[in-house]
Amino acid sequence: MLLLAALVATTAWSYGFAQIYPVQSPISITKSQRSARMTCEIKVSEEMFESMAVHWYQQKEGRAPERLLLFSDGKLAVETGFIAKRYMAEKVSSQKRFIFTIKDVIPDDTATYYCAYWDDHHDIKIFGSGTKLIVSSKVSSPPANSEILQKEHENQITYVCLVEKFYPEVIRVTWTDEKNEEVTDNVVKGDTWKATKNEEYSIGSWLTVPVENKDKKYYCKYEHESQERSLPTQEKDTDFSTKAAPQEDDCNTSGNSTVFNRDHIIHRTAYLAYIVLLLKSSMYYFIVLFFIYRMWTVTKHQGKKA
Repeated sequence: MLLLAALVATTAWSYGFAQIYPVQSPISITKSQRSARMTCEIKVSEEMFESMAVHWYQQKEGRAPERLLLFSDGKLAVETGFIAKRYMAEKVSSQKRFIFTIKDVIPDDTATYYCAYWDDHHDIKIFGSGTKLIVSSKVSSPPANSEILQKEHENQITYVCLVEKFYPEVIRVTWTDEKNEEVTDNVVKGDTWKATKNEEYSIGSWLTVPVENKDKKYYCKYEHESQERSLPTQEKDTDFSTKAAPQEDDCNTSGNSTVFNRDHIIHRTAYLAYIVLLLKSSMYYFIVLFFIYRMWTVTKHQGKKA
C-alpha cells in the first residue's frame, strides 16, 4: 500500500532535500454501502495551501496508480472513465486538509487512494500515505490481543510487539521513545499473516536496543481503522528479564502491555522452530519421492527395451 509513497520519498531524498508529505486518514475504510470519506492533511504554509491543487489517485491490486481527479481553485475535474457525480472534493483551510468522498460505494471501488500535490519549487509530485477502501459486508474488528515480549541476549535487548487477530489486514506499527520521537534504527517490521480462517490477521515488529538502555521506556504504537493503541515496555524500576517469578506465572502485566519471562519466549521460539523443521522435513520427503519415481520410470523404460 505504501510502495508508491516510499518510491517518491526515495526520489525526493536523492535530490538532497526533505519534503512535506501529505498525511492521509484513516489508514483504511471497510464498509459495504453508503459513502466513504477520507482526508489528506498537508502541513505547509497558509499561502502555499490556499494556492495548492490536489490530485487523487486510485490504485487497484496489481495495477499501476491511475489519476482519478484534480481539485483546484474549488473546481473538480474528473478523469475520463470515472463517473463524476460519484465523487466530491473539498478543502478545509483552517485544518489544512483536503477531503475526498466516494458516494454509495460499490465493490469496484475497492482500491488504495492517494492524494498528491505538485511542488513547483522542486519540480516533483509528492504523494500521501494512502487510504485503502475495502468494500465488504465483513465488519472491521480491532486486535483481540496485543503484547510486548522481551528477550535479553548478551549485550542487547529485543522487544517483540505482537498485534493479533484484527480485520482488515491494513495496520501501521511504529516504535517511539520517551520523548515520543519515532525510533527507526534497529527496527524490523514483519508482514501481516492470516491468523485464523475467519479472515483475521496478525503482525509482529522487533526493536533491538543496547542493554544499557534497559531502564528506558519504549512504546509500540499501532494504528488500525478500528483502534489506535500505544503499548509501553517495562516500568523503569522493573527488570523482567532477571526478576524471579513463580513457575506457574509465565507473564507479568503492567498497564496495557504484557512482558513475558524468558521461559515463555523460549517456548514460543521452540514452537516456531518445530513448525519450520516440520515443513523442511515434508519438503525433503517429497523431493526424495520424486527422485525415486524418476529412477523407477527410467528402469522400467530400459526393461521394456531389453
